[in-house]
Amino acid sequence: MAQHIDDLLRGAVAAHQVGDRTQAERLYRLVLATEKRNPDALHFLGLLRAENGQLDEAAQLLAKAARANPRSADTHANLGRVLSLLNRHHDALHSYEKALGVDPDHPAALINAAGTLLNLNLSAKALPLLDRLLGRQPQLPIALHNRCVALLDLQRYDGVVADADTLLSIDPKDAEAWYKKGIALSALRRHDEAFKAFDAAYAGRPGLPGLEGRRLQAKLFICDWTDIGEEIARLRRHVQDGQNVTTPFALLSVARSPAEQLRCAQTYVKNTYPTGIEKALSSSARRTAHSGRVRLAYLSADFRDHAMAYAITRVLELHDRNRFETVGVSFGRDDESAARARIVRAFDRFLDVRASADAAVAAELSALDIDICIDLCGFTTNNRAGILARRPAPLQVAYVGFPGTLGAAYIDYVLGDRIVTPSDEQAFYAERIIQLPDTYWPTDSTRQIPGGAPSRAEVGLPDRGFVFCCFNNNYKIVPAVFDAWMRLLGAVNGSVLWLLEGHEAARENLTAAARARGIDPTRLVFARRVPMSQYLAQHRLADLFLDTLPYNAHSTCSDALWAGLPVVTCLGETFAGRVGASLLHAVGLPELITRTLDEYEALALRLAREPGSLAQIKAKLMANRDTCPLFDSARTTRHIEAAYTAIWERHRRGEPPAGFAIDPVAPA
Repeated sequence: MAQHIDDLLRGAVAAHQVGDRTQAERLYRLVLATEKRNPDALHFLGLLRAENGQLDEAAQLLAKAARANPRSADTHANLGRVLSLLNRHHDALHSYEKALGVDPDHPAALINAAGTLLNLNLSAKALPLLDRLLGRQPQLPIALHNRCVALLDLQRYDGVVADADTLLSIDPKDAEAWYKKGIALSALRRHDEAFKAFDAAYAGRPGLPGLEGRRLQAKLFICDWTDIGEEIARLRRHVQDGQNVTTPFALLSVARSPAEQLRCAQTYVKNTYPTGIEKALSSSARRTAHSGRVRLAYLSADFRDHAMAYAITRVLELHDRNRFETVGVSFGRDDESAARARIVRAFDRFLDVRASADAAVAAELSALDIDICIDLCGFTTNNRAGILARRPAPLQVAYVGFPGTLGAAYIDYVLGDRIVTPSDEQAFYAERIIQLPDTYWPTDSTRQIPGGAPSRAEVGLPDRGFVFCCFNNNYKIVPAVFDAWMRLLGAVNGSVLWLLEGHEAARENLTAAARARGIDPTRLVFARRVPMSQYLAQHRLADLFLDTLPYNAHSTCSDALWAGLPVVTCLGETFAGRVGASLLHAVGLPELITRTLDEYEALALRLAREPGSLAQIKAKLMANRDTCPLFDSARTTRHIEAAYTAIWERHRRGEPPAGFAIDPVAPA
């Protein structure tokens, strides 16, 4: 009998290997008719079922095989693979662990367990498995690629560059290796090298998700404007066609309409999360509405020395603890800064969830009975939108971190104002728009500016002459705006343009662009990056801040106004291009808002030529600073709380999300 079983199995495996699945199945079942628990027949029939796409039955057969022969690492590993395909990731991990318990160096179990951990955002746990595998096979491409993914998530960018270089030594045309290297180099601010890496990836596989947008953004970071008009037009055309060619964040600096931002965000969400994940997980997390304190969870990767943290911290400190409980949910690095310590203290409870999977974080927030999740990240770097996609709270709100729609069904509301999110553009937002009364932008009215400013010589400015400045990141500078700046320098004798120091390649390209427009490159001065207090103080050396378009200054505009420096802006077509106008309205200087670049240039020129007019503007700004809505942190907090209360009451009544405007609070 045993010989007969062995003969049947050999015949079944032979048929399986040559692709005769019908004969293979017939023979496997003959074996099982005699030995129901034959581990080999169960195992191979399970694999056959998996090959046919019958994953549920395959999982059942492989589970039986694993019980029949628990010492088979191959069986456990193959069961894990099928469970992964069924999105039963935690069950899959259990199977991989059993395989590794039998054979600690099992290649398939190591690589698939690591891949599953990466899918669960558990990169720190995936890394040792990949290191173990690479210890035996140092040039295994799949392991190197996966380790790049893990290291990117852990923000260990030098390691990504090293692993990508190993991959490129194996295959110099490995587009995915070039792409991962480019992402790491961008994070390291090595933007010229990043552009070259993205360009190499684009030459090999231009359709890699997000690549075209990242490549263009890296090019803008170094102010390389070669063929930039054509490249922007191509990217926007691909976005309109529904191609997954850019992240929503990379589109911000070139977007021309809220409609294309919505199209981009929807495409990104569709391709980033499995179809139906929001719907499948949202209903289980909805709870009975209560009438006690409203529980708020703020989610961010940037609770540290970061512009977003500086903007939001005072609001968090001022929340009415009689009506609201607050939880901070951090999935970014702890930089051990004073800003980090302050923001941790601002919350009633603070969770560092870097080492937790999205599903686990969502489950924890649901267990805490969070009523409203507020996303402060959007689709910026290191976001964890997968947490919100699992609907951990009945209501979910986008605020301040991302200037545009997230295009996702799992975000109910966006906090804006009548300028950045006009109600007639509701059709271009997946969220319902809430308009705050003054401005959507939060500020910290307790920030101190040192009494004295550095000397002009200390920061590289000439002793005399009008100082135009723009401390925006270089990628926001586009040729049309730069042309206006150069005409201003040409029209105002002895003036200089003070820019934020970026990459050396950006400096070289900007100075070359100035020279090509007939301006002495020495009239461009580049400011070093300095601590926040010094940065605010040095604004006193400038005369006028020139905003960018289509992506305005945001925190940078707020900083300039707080330091007493007037800002001339041009109203754009998108959320990102209207923030300057929103802030200027809230500080009481609407006269500094223009609607075309011609008006923008003319206003800046008039103020530079009319010292009296500029002095009046500066005096008005300083007079308004301590009383205007923009820097009234308590007022802003009350408006935000009114929004939370309104949507919570609406939810308690069983009503769906709807847009509305908040009435301004009465003066204290």
